[in-house]
Amino acid sequence: MRTTPTILHLDMDAFFASAEQASKPSLRGKAVVVGGLGPRGVVSTCSYEARVFGVHSAMPMAQARRLAPNAAYLVPRFGLYRQISEQVMGLLRELSPLVEPLSLDEAFVDLEAGETAWDERSALLAGRKLRDDIRAVTGLTGSVGLAACKMLAKIASEQAKPDGLVLIEPGTERALLAPMSVRTLPGVGPATGDHLRRGGITTVGEIAEAGEDELVRLLGKAHGLALYAMALARDERPVVAERDTKSVSVEDTYDVDIHDRVRVRMEVQRLADRCVQRLRGAHLSGRTIVLKVRRYDFSTLTRSETLRGPTDDPGVVREAAARLLEAVDTTGGVRLLGVGVTGLADYTQEDLFAQAQAQAQAQAAVAEGAEVVGPEPVEDVAEEPEPAAERQWRAGHDVRHVEFGHGWVQGSGLGRVTVRFETPDSLPGRVKTFRVDDPGLERAEPLPLVARVPPAVGEG
Repeated sequence: MRTTPTILHLDMDAFFASAEQASKPSLRGKAVVVGGLGPRGVVSTCSYEARVFGVHSAMPMAQARRLAPNAAYLVPRFGLYRQISEQVMGLLRELSPLVEPLSLDEAFVDLEAGETAWDERSALLAGRKLRDDIRAVTGLTGSVGLAACKMLAKIASEQAKPDGLVLIEPGTERALLAPMSVRTLPGVGPATGDHLRRGGITTVGEIAEAGEDELVRLLGKAHGLALYAMALARDERPVVAERDTKSVSVEDTYDVDIHDRVRVRMEVQRLADRCVQRLRGAHLSGRTIVLKVRRYDFSTLTRSETLRGPTDDPGVVREAAARLLEAVDTTGGVRLLGVGVTGLADYTQEDLFAQAQAQAQAQAAVAEGAEVVGPEPVEDVAEEPEPAAERQWRAGHDVRHVEFGHGWVQGSGLGRVTVRFETPDSLPGRVKTFRVDDPGLERAEPLPLVARVPPAVGEG
């Protein structure tokens, strides 16, 4: 392990919710909750103002509404989040060729590999400049952790939240870790934490004191040795820039075993949606859907289903995961659930099916003597305006009105849609209500959070 704090971990602050606040002046400084708004929706991200009321990620949306009834509840805009993520990752790659993204809003950077930092002072300068650049380019804030290894850099960024920078000096790691909960260490979830607690171990320092043999006895050789090394602040994992991704998956471990079959189904649906979000974020699709279930007795079952071709359709993944769940007995209780997709590709088979179908229809029309101008692109069919009466206005999404300009949907129902007209660089805007079929109202693309300044004359 290196002796200089040149591993950087960046974690954007309340990313989705912060992007919504930056986009909507009327929501700045207020409680904002982003996630699924249906009866089975869950919280994806919430602002720090919402966290004051006890709202947190992965919480059922119904519970969040009870805790913070006056918060703004919005549907995610993943297109906008991906654009911002690409800007942030571009800034990270200016620091080093070794950038390891973990999600849209989180990544490790090896500053030493980019010759950006070689000691404590240069690492601090790089971290401060990165935070300033992120704010200037995106209008958002990120928290930065600097340390001699990945584990400690991630712990440092968590301590830096929100909008801060923390550097862990080499030589101070074990003293810093000792009083922390065992749950601080990677790989220690509720089940492992409870197992350690029953063995009289609740802090990282107690793991180090227990010794290697005791950890192996409690957790098995592989997990015990890895956990003991981390308790001693040893983490040899390198920052990996490019990975040959073989699968995309998400899983959750629950503090209390789930016995209600309906709740299990809801959790699987939620995990399927999160898995598809990651899949699309990586511009991938997959052919095999995998369900993972760890039951009350720690027995772990996996079930899989292979489709005709790759997909990134959330409905397809949800339905496949639900079918797989039907073959699993969960009556004794479930402590972990996961949904994954393997057999990855950079295209979706549905597109190929649609093209083939369009060609077949054209050939049939020719055979019947109909006039065919040419095969209409699938994209044009997909973007055909839907009938006005069927338009759906989703809370938080962008719209434009011929008279009032750019705005966003505050809510809709009973044939009406309420819009607040404002932009990222305006004052809080006025609110107007329209019929859902108002011909002057249309969907719009998100506006940049930071106004782009055109280059001066003579500049590239």
